[in-house]
Amino acid sequence: MISSKIGHSLDPLIIKIYHQLFRNKVIDPNIFTILGVISGFVSFLCIAFNFLLLGGVALLISGFFDLTDGALARDTESVTPFGGFLDSVLDRYTDLFVIFGVFIHFLRHEDFFNSIATFTAAIGIAIIPYVKARAEASSLACTTGILERPERVILLLIGLFFNILPYVIIILAVLTHITVIQRILFVKNLTNRKIHDP
Repeated sequence: MISSKIGHSLDPLIIKIYHQLFRNKVIDPNIFTILGVISGFVSFLCIAFNFLLLGGVALLISGFFDLTDGALARDTESVTPFGGFLDSVLDRYTDLFVIFGVFIHFLRHEDFFNSIATFTAAIGIAIIPYVKARAEASSLACTTGILERPERVILLLIGLFFNILPYVIIILAVLTHITVIQRILFVKNLTNRKIHDP
């Protein structure tokens, strides 16, 4: 939802911040992709060991790196198929690292209900991009759904910064699977339309 509405409109701001931080140095966009997953791993560690605010900061930094790699690649006209592939793969690592940190956090507090909810959310988080990939393998564009990656990250940031993680996890556990169902139905409708179109 956010991705489709905002698109690349944040690119000028991201590039401006990039130039301020790195003084116009030319850096391979893939470096930022790798820094994003490293920050995600730091977030995982912080959350798992109950440093939720620090975990939120690390996740926010990871999100900035994730925005920067694409914006920089477009700005320097260095977009490559491998860059997009690497970004997509490492995003999955970041997502699952962070949600695993939440899972450990609840286990350490013996909160088994929210541990189960977190595992349920993790399944949804893993399947959402898989559905998209399978659709694209059949030459069908599938970016629909109520809870794409930006929305999931924003929800987690809210949960970490405002100490309402249990509520956010329940929302994720429900809405991720609703998103999967939305995508399945969307692809079903697309395929039915192709069959019936002359």
